[in-house]
Amino acid sequence: MTHNTVSSTARLLGAGLRALLVLTLLCGVLYPLAVTGVAQALFNDKANGSEIKDASGRVVGSSLIGQRYDLPLKDGQESPAPDLKWFQPRPSNGLGTNSVNTRYSLILSGATNRSGDNEELVQWVKDAKAAVVKDNSTPAYKVKPADVPADAVTSSGSGLDPDISPAYAKLQVHRVAERNGLGVQEVEALVADHTTGRLLGFLGEPRVNVLELNTALRSLTRG
Repeated sequence: MTHNTVSSTARLLGAGLRALLVLTLLCGVLYPLAVTGVAQALFNDKANGSEIKDASGRVVGSSLIGQRYDLPLKDGQESPAPDLKWFQPRPSNGLGTNSVNTRYSLILSGATNRSGDNEELVQWVKDAKAAVVKDNSTPAYKVKPADVPADAVTSSGSGLDPDISPAYAKLQVHRVAERNGLGVQEVEALVADHTTGRLLGFLGEPRVNVLELNTALRSLTRG
């Protein structure tokens, strides 16, 4: 190998190393820092996971991920019963359990993948409707099967939907008021305050974030 060949190879290696270092600095350090800085400055809430905090400032969850409100699981029960003093989210039949890495208590997002005429799915919906009617009827307020909205008996595609319809939230008002010793009008006002309308007035559907609503309910019941 001639001296010129060695020199050319060394120059190419040096140029390649410099390019690697520059690109690593630009793409691996400066660009992520810039994106992170812009996100924190302009979209701080979204960049940090759309956290919801209670009155004490403690983070209680994310507005993007639904939570269940259940009683502790009793011996012999396959699934826990809902804690009826709280507003309940949509059903989460699409959720599985983490059986791979059992060191972590994770949930798996997903739908049931059953067709609309699947007998098991139809039975789930019938059972869910009956439970909604039973759970939300009080001595002074009787829920009719026709009053039960679709989102009260069906899970979302992900099974993690954090929102319910205003109709489902209002259907739960009397039960929540009774269980917490509150006035119906007081709880109705709470639902109204946490109802979000359509984006720009025409995109999407009105919705109520269950975690935000229950966080406000907790503050109300604690005075």
